[in-house]
Amino acid sequence: MKTRTIKNTLMLGLMSAALLACGGDDMNSGSTAQSAAEPQQTYEWKLVTTWPKNFPGIGMVSETFADMVEELSEGRMRIRVYGAGELVPALEVFDAVSAGTAEVGHGTAYYWKGKAPETQFFSALPFGMNGEEMESWLTYGGGMALWEELYEPFNLIPMQGGNTGVQMGGWFNKEINSLEDFRGLKMRMPGLGGEVLQRVGGVPVNLAAGEIYTSLQTGVIDATEFVAPLNDLALGFYDIADYYYYPGWHEPGTILEFMFNKEIFEALPADLQLIIRTAVEAASSRMSIEAIATNTTALETLVEEHNVTLRQFPDDLTAELYRVSQDIINELGQSSDIGRRILASYRDFESRVTVYQDISIEAYNRIRAQQRQ
Repeated sequence: MKTRTIKNTLMLGLMSAALLACGGDDMNSGSTAQSAAEPQQTYEWKLVTTWPKNFPGIGMVSETFADMVEELSEGRMRIRVYGAGELVPALEVFDAVSAGTAEVGHGTAYYWKGKAPETQFFSALPFGMNGEEMESWLTYGGGMALWEELYEPFNLIPMQGGNTGVQMGGWFNKEINSLEDFRGLKMRMPGLGGEVLQRVGGVPVNLAAGEIYTSLQTGVIDATEFVAPLNDLALGFYDIADYYYYPGWHEPGTILEFMFNKEIFEALPADLQLIIRTAVEAASSRMSIEAIATNTTALETLVEEHNVTLRQFPDDLTAELYRVSQDIINELGQSSDIGRRILASYRDFESRVTVYQDISIEAYNRIRAQQRQ
């Protein structure tokens, strides 16, 4: 029903534009009618992802997007989705889309810190804004313009591709009671969270989703975080790790991304560009809303059926992780001109939005918790 409504609205807009364009003399009207009768060009695109094919939640955003584009375009554009490793390895998606090997990719921006360290601002900052706040900054606080500027030299256009919400803290085979328990710990943790881990004495390892289970099982890593209960359940971590920690201080609301080859995207007719942007927004919104329901059910399954032990990180540990995080974020922001501008924009929006959040959702959550005690 939602897709049909989007389609009808878009088609009405396109029809109105066409009527305005042909509102001149009879000769122009005849020419327009003749053009409309001619077959329209069709497009076959490839979409590569950093996730396994049809992976629950984050892996399905691309499938939803591709289906919407085909329906809204009435078959003029078809997009085939490739999971990680089917066409290119998971961590080569950025290069593949930049070069035009694939027209579009889906992942999250911190995977590309080797290309530009500032990409990490557009995934998640440890102890930073949550997913809704990040989306608001990008759309209404100037973040998207900076993201586009950062990707422009790579011939890429970024767009929001969903967000995970606050993630879980990770899976461990020992209890984490202090900072000392992080020292020497080999843990799958990408992005800025991995840099925090390294600075407090751990060893961060960046692995794609399909490599994590075996690495944890064989001792290549001692612990792992990934996303949230839905994805962690699908990957079976409950079989090989004893403790499930929260909250995800390192990723409080990770933005996922679609990235498009800029040259190819801008060569599309204007109506197909609009269809793509509409489908991106719809697929992104659906993923974010669905995540609340699916993660709730998955957590129940992990605890009630697989006897997973939940633990909260101790306060003194998170206090030190917070301190180190701020040092690393500030250093990243001072590393380049665009880094300084991104961090300034981020901090300005964060400082203002938290004032409202503190008296709205945060205040509500506090009083709700009090009443339940």
